[in-house]
Amino acid sequence: MTLAFELEALKRLADPNAAFSDARRWSKYVGVVSEKPTYVVTNFTRKERIRQDFFSGPRGVEESLENVMRQFDTDRHVFVGTTDDDRSIAEEAGWEFLPVEEAADAAEWPLAGDDDPVEDPFEDDDGRDDWP
Repeated sequence: MTLAFELEALKRLADPNAAFSDARRWSKYVGVVSEKPTYVVTNFTRKERIRQDFFSGPRGVEESLENVMRQFDTDRHVFVGTTDDDRSIAEEAGWEFLPVEEAADAAEWPLAGDDDPVEDPFEDDDGRDDWP
């Protein structure tokens, strides 16, 4: 399976890095697409320590999904998004659409703002983060 997150869907998750890592266990390719400029996606994925197989770059979401489908030949292509527009774009591009809430529920990924705190595995016990 190829799994694409819309940037805003990824931001809704409490721990985007953990979700990405988990998705890699059952997806062949995982990436991020967005209408936002490339540097916005790059800054977010760098900050969250996410290693993506693809991103939208200067293209829009629909064109990106079409290109990814051509480049990554898998049995399923699933787009995780947040809006009805995301659903329409997925359908136009030939992708399955999954709302982020349903994806999070099925995969047991906590959403940002959920009551369960998520520990940062890179943070020291004293609360200091030495990441450059």
